[in-house]
Amino acid sequence: MYRKRNDIRTKTCKRERASSFRGRILKKVASFSDGSGGLSRKAQAALSFELKEKFKLKDVLQRVGIPESSYHYHIKVMKKENPDQKLEECIQSKFEEHGGNYGYRRICLELKQGGLKVNHKKVQRIMTKLGLKCEKFSRKSRKYNSYKGTVGTIAKNRINRRFHTSVCHQKLTTDITEFKCSDGIKLYLNPIMDLFNGEILSYGISMRPTLELALKPLEEALEIVKESKYRTTVHSDQGWHYQHKKWVKKLKENKVFQSMSRKGNCLDNSPMESFFGILKQEMYYGEPKCSFEDLKKKIEEHIFYYNNKRIKKKLAGMSPVQYRIHTNQLAA
Repeated sequence: MYRKRNDIRTKTCKRERASSFRGRILKKVASFSDGSGGLSRKAQAALSFELKEKFKLKDVLQRVGIPESSYHYHIKVMKKENPDQKLEECIQSKFEEHGGNYGYRRICLELKQGGLKVNHKKVQRIMTKLGLKCEKFSRKSRKYNSYKGTVGTIAKNRINRRFHTSVCHQKLTTDITEFKCSDGIKLYLNPIMDLFNGEILSYGISMRPTLELALKPLEEALEIVKESKYRTTVHSDQGWHYQHKKWVKKLKENKVFQSMSRKGNCLDNSPMESFFGILKQEMYYGEPKCSFEDLKKKIEEHIFYYNNKRIKKKLAGMSPVQYRIHTNQLAA
């Protein structure tokens, strides 16, 4: 009688342990699965390694469905030191240094500048492994439109989309864009860019898109380019600021050509539109709205970063200022 009861209890305990074992296995499989329901050999080995602490290895391997030789091979590989550990740490550091704005191409250029010779495909693989992905360039917004019809002088399109130049300060471009602040106030930015290297020579920030917002950066830019060997051309859209007689007079006094995009054609001023897109995607979109003064400070800091630290592939992996200094040294 007692023997039968003990046998029943023993069988019940075995069934409970088996059920518990199957339940834990299923939970672990779900945690290691990539969502497709299947597991790679590497994942099966990792799963078996965890479960062997509580269950017999032979039973675990049978349940997971991995041969013992494959299990020992993958465990041996996993215990090896990661040969790319330092490179991974360096890539992580570079990615965080630039606020998650760099993709694998510019990370690769940064590494090469630091003396690390590595293929861009390897950098891409490591960034994918570490989950480092630039997600800032996914949102677009309408831009501020300063066009109010013909209110002054309409200049011809001298640039005509010939944005490339090998001469510093020969071709400049400008435009105005709008930001929204947390307190209901709007911020307006008017930069002037050198098309030679994409450097922002001067800029104005204001709560209103006044004429002074456009004239002050122009005066600063003209002071910078006054020693240029070639005559400068300033390109803009047909906004009322750039048709104004004071703007036109200031250009003529300094013997600077004026150029304007065609009406309603933003592609005629695409370098400046591109800069606005980069600026907003990297430090404005996806961020909580802040006050006028805080946003102004963030824009000033980002323009300094853009000019001095943010590298470009088309500038041989240099920032705009580094590229200008480099080309001046070669020409000297």
